[in-house]
Amino acid sequence: MSFQRDPLAGKIPVTLITGFLGSGKTTLISRLVRHPDMNRVAVVINEVGEIGIDHDLVSQSSENISLLANGCICCSVRTDLQETLRDLFARRQVGEVFDFDRVIIETTGLADPAPVIQTLISDTLIGAQFRLDGLVALVDAVNGLSTLDTQPEAVKQVAVADRLFISKSDLATPEGLASLQQRLSDLNPQATPSLVVHGDLPPRALIGLGLASARAGEHTLQFLGESLADTSTTTSRAGRYLGERSPPHDPSIRTLSLRFQQPFAWSAFSSALDLLTQMRGPDLLRVKGIVNVEGKPVVVQGVQHLFHPPVEMDRWPSDDHDSRLVFITRHIEADVIRRLFEVVGQLGLGTPQPVATSSSDARNTARSAPIS
Repeated sequence: MSFQRDPLAGKIPVTLITGFLGSGKTTLISRLVRHPDMNRVAVVINEVGEIGIDHDLVSQSSENISLLANGCICCSVRTDLQETLRDLFARRQVGEVFDFDRVIIETTGLADPAPVIQTLISDTLIGAQFRLDGLVALVDAVNGLSTLDTQPEAVKQVAVADRLFISKSDLATPEGLASLQQRLSDLNPQATPSLVVHGDLPPRALIGLGLASARAGEHTLQFLGESLADTSTTTSRAGRYLGERSPPHDPSIRTLSLRFQQPFAWSAFSSALDLLTQMRGPDLLRVKGIVNVEGKPVVVQGVQHLFHPPVEMDRWPSDDHDSRLVFITRHIEADVIRRLFEVVGQLGLGTPQPVATSSSDARNTARSAPIS
């Protein structure tokens, strides 16, 4: 295994904005496209949305807005998203559109974000030019709790998000807002909910959510929901790692975080992921981790049955060389995943010893690319 060129260098970052019906995505987009820091950001929106983008907004901001003609960005129109991104890049290359260096994609309220992420992973032409920077979910402060109780799409949007924003907080009661914040933290311990009023959010709040480079830096582990502070002892790592919570809500959605002290062989680790995705791919909502592969740090990311090519970091971002894996699942017991990787360790690769684990309720075979 050898570090070569940075596989993420030069790729255009893509941010997905999700949120259930009425969560405020249209308001947010309408404010964002008028922000001066958005002058090099391309925005992909739905021509047919739950509210619809105002025609004045489109006409005033047509330089950096691309309409997805068939409406919802989801499984049925995923091809349109592929064509839109390819067309945007091609027109950028020949100078027909401005030289954008970032893309923001707005999904409709009923959209499952997983197929959009899968598109960025599975389409080799798109993957050569674009990379997923992160997923943002908006939640309505007034109706958010009831929506999460009744709409599985909303639960999934929150569970897989890298960052959460609560809209319409000025219309909610303090008690209701506090209950919603707790519910969101229970569903997604990695993403601390923040407030946004009338879509007033600076573009910088939506960027830098994912892995931007194979060169380790101060923010490398933030995409795992982990801080680099207090890494001196095992106790401090165990106490802070993704917050050990066991909330009573949404038992079908779970966030499991595992640490392993012993290094893995890549062939065995990727085989374990293969087996897991073969058995439970549709319910493996998202996987993120930094894995100790024979002493080298390797980042893995995936959604359901598809995984990004693994990225070998140029160095460890801290003195902590444990493997850290975060699984966001649906209807999968934590012990199923834990036992699978314990078996990997028992096959002569060193027994993985979990330092800290947390589980919060909240059709294709995956083939992880080899590490050269």
